Amino acid sequence: MTITVAIIGRPNVGKSTLFNRLVGRRIALVDDTPGVTRDRREGDGRIAGLSFRVIDTAGLEDKTDDSLEARMRAQTEQALDDADLIFLMIDARAGLTPMDEHFADWVRHRDKPVVLIANKCESTAGDAGVYDSYRLGLGDPIAISAEHGDGIADLFNVVQSHAEMQREDEEDEDEDEDDATAEGVPLQLAIIGRPNTGKSTLVNRLIGEDRLLTGPEAGITRDSITVDWEYRGKPLRLVDTAGMRRRSRVDDKLEKLSVADTQRTIRFANVAVLMLDATVMLEKQDLTIARQVIDEGRALIIAANKWDSVNKRDEALRGLRDRLQTSMPQVRGIPVVTISALNGQNLDELMKAVFSIYEVWNRRVSTSRLNSWLELMIEAHPPPLTGLGRRLRLRYMTQVKSRPPTFAVFGSRTEELPESYRRYLINGLRTDFDLDGVPIRMQLRSGKNPYAPKKK
Repeated sequence: MTITVAIIGRPNVGKSTLFNRLVGRRIALVDDTPGVTRDRREGDGRIAGLSFRVIDTAGLEDKTDDSLEARMRAQTEQALDDADLIFLMIDARAGLTPMDEHFADWVRHRDKPVVLIANKCESTAGDAGVYDSYRLGLGDPIAISAEHGDGIADLFNVVQSHAEMQREDEEDEDEDEDDATAEGVPLQLAIIGRPNTGKSTLVNRLIGEDRLLTGPEAGITRDSITVDWEYRGKPLRLVDTAGMRRRSRVDDKLEKLSVADTQRTIRFANVAVLMLDATVMLEKQDLTIARQVIDEGRALIIAANKWDSVNKRDEALRGLRDRLQTSMPQVRGIPVVTISALNGQNLDELMKAVFSIYEVWNRRVSTSRLNSWLELMIEAHPPPLTGLGRRLRLRYMTQVKSRPPTFAVFGSRTEELPESYRRYLINGLRTDFDLDGVPIRMQLRSGKNPYAPKKK
């Protein structure tokens, strides 16, 4: 079992910068605006050859009411409960603040080892803050610059010593866990959509805990949060994303960063669930997001959330399917599942659709079947004549890859093949090989058949 480290501290002291440094990638949003991080984010950290789990948390606020800040603090408290080691971070350049002292006292009374980290020590401007931090009574501070990487090596000995102590106590448990987790790569499932459609509520309901911040405020989620989960023995990696508004409405720098993070999540997803508000279904922005998923070659599922609030359900569902058929004819048969994330309605049907579309997205068709099929398609509807009065010839076809299904068609003057005939072939592939609901890519190539046996 690997050691888990939680990074905590007041807002804007550099927690997410240190998180990115430890995991080796810029996956947490970083900005000068205080309070960028709201949910806790987990990643695999590494210093030299030492691996560990690291949790980035929201900036600590002294709030215990029903406000957003109080809910953020509750997420941080959960991170502390999950952690084996706590990094309490301060801003050495700003010096010690009353809030630093308050939370140092708060964390001191928890039954967890605490390491004091003085960040932003890349110059002598942080020296006074480092010396002043001894007043917190948490031992010798470790002076670092998370942005420049200074002092990170000093964290190695601290994490290593705690990891070795835990390894001695849990050696047998480690062996059991290694056997249990030696499975395949998890399915990457991205939850996307406009703000306030219930994305975080869906993730919480699926995993059975309040892992992500939720509430009536639109745009609570700011950066993509990954949660490892298992559904009926099948591993998944759920990614909750920030809501995507129309580009014309996005003028805030932080929101632009959030949208870019969501777009990156789509590129690395296997399946994307587009959450709709069933009371205002499939607006123009929903279609824009759906097209982004298809353009990236990902499998797409439409989840109509808040279905328990819809009165004329048959009419609403029929209207949704008609709008999809009209607006996205290039991807016929996108699965539509009606759910209520808040009440847990139809979530098993949603997960069945996820694994079903994932199987289609990975499907391969043998070359012999494809070429027999191509002959029948050409016989039923031959390619048109070229401008010189010569008929285009399509000689050979093969599947070059899956995820999404991608086919190459070889023939003469394929660059002159009309788009309408290309759509005819793609629609035939969907019908005859059960490829509904996923993007299909077709490459038209002229020249000799590279798979034909060479003459001696």
